[in-house]
Amino acid sequence: MFQVAMGWTNSHLHSFTIGEQQYVMEVDDPEEELDEQETTVSVALRGGVRRFTYAYDFGDSWEHEVVVEDATSSPLSLKHAVCLDGQNACPPEDVGGVGGYEQFLEALADPTHEEHARYLDWVGYRFDPAAFDLAALNADLQRVR
Repeated sequence: MFQVAMGWTNSHLHSFTIGEQQYVMEVDDPEEELDEQETTVSVALRGGVRRFTYAYDFGDSWEHEVVVEDATSSPLSLKHAVCLDGQNACPPEDVGGVGGYEQFLEALADPTHEEHARYLDWVGYRFDPAAFDLAALNADLQRVR
């Protein structure tokens, strides 16, 4: 779900750290890690935990602090979470982490930059860093299995 919200493909390792416990997609150390498929977020957050860390693509080192502001139920029979608001486009997958994204944006903003044409080609000649489509994101979230 987090990968969908970020516009990423779930093609990299990731983990959730909730309190002292780490939930991972591939357990390497069963004494330190739990399989994320065996626990739901709502179960992991029992006991009043409202803040946790989500890490994605350990090479690019994307780290997100997640704050649960409210948990409610909906009579609308929605399968998954709904995004209420957002801003700006998410960084493209494999852009190189925070530093790589900064370089990417700098190159796209400057047509004379030596990497401008390569980056444009890489993202399919369209990338608006200010773009955000709430309806499209929520439609994507409802398609998550």
